Amino acid sequence: MSTALKIDFVSDVSCPWCVVGLYGLTRALDVLRDEVRAEIRFQPFELNPKMGPDGQNITEHITEKYGSTPEQSQQNREMIRARGAEVGFAFRTDGNSRIYNTFDAHRLLFWAGLEGLQLQLKEALFKAYFSDGGNPSDHTQLAQIAESVGLDRLRAEGILNSDEFTQEVRAEEQLWLSRGVNSVPTVVFNGQYAVTGGQPVDSFVTAIRQIMAKGGTVN
Repeated sequence: MSTALKIDFVSDVSCPWCVVGLYGLTRALDVLRDEVRAEIRFQPFELNPKMGPDGQNITEHITEKYGSTPEQSQQNREMIRARGAEVGFAFRTDGNSRIYNTFDAHRLLFWAGLEGLQLQLKEALFKAYFSDGGNPSDHTQLAQIAESVGLDRLRAEGILNSDEFTQEVRAEEQLWLSRGVNSVPTVVFNGQYAVTGGQPVDSFVTAIRQIMAKGGTVN
């Protein structure tokens, strides 16, 4: 017998700790594959909803937003790079990287959820931005990424060139904000138990087992 587990993964595609958290979670689920049947749904969160179309230099942005020095930003990137390596993800951002608006990426993720390819698109968006230096607000790049995971490119282009799924994504964003989510990643299990931050594999394994012990739907 295994426990059915519904997971809402609230995150942004330009959040490095969301990458660490996702890979920590999926590896934990692999460890628990005989105990848990998990369904992951990615929920939208924008770290920089007012970011302009050209984006902003990452060091400049972090300095303005958090007051970090360039040296502190570099140290943080090195820490993130090490954490990513632990779970098999290659971060290649540097002081010349840029932060972009991610709303259109979230619209594509909403559509991908309807097509059963949300996880694949999420991982591809992470790789395109953090490993390949891509722009998650560029429509041509987004359409290419969608196609690369098996989604229809013409349909992706149609979504990007319209306001389709705008209302749905805005509603989901507001829902999670209303539930008190103000940082990402926030991973919510069975709509009740939240784990925040880019936790390592062992922490997710422990958290999931504790949640299972509190009761779940066993089939």
